[in-house]
Amino acid sequence: MLKKHPIIKKNDKVIILSGKEQGKIGNVLKVDSEKKRVIVEKINVVKRHSKPSASNSQGGILEKEAPIHISNLMIICNKCAEPTRIGRRILDDGSKVRVCKKCGEVIGD
Repeated sequence: MLKKHPIIKKNDKVIILSGKEQGKIGNVLKVDSEKKRVIVEKINVVKRHSKPSASNSQGGILEKEAPIHISNLMIICNKCAEPTRIGRRILDDGSKVRVCKKCGEVIGD
């Protein structure tokens, strides 16, 4: 079975399409291609209760970002500044790049 690589990559600017954080914009911190989930900066923040340990001597309540499914995100194009779908284009030198479907601009890789 072939693995499909996610179109969304680290440091992309994305908008949340559904859920309690709908309409918010953030940068991608981490992509988990196996589970098709993404961690977005300051989005979907959850509280975790931790006991004191060697790494965390105080313990207490920690806030951290929880992953969101890729289907609930849409990339924002740098040029037209709108949420857009992503296409693929093969350049003359044979490399594949991501392309904005609205304006045709190459999205940074």
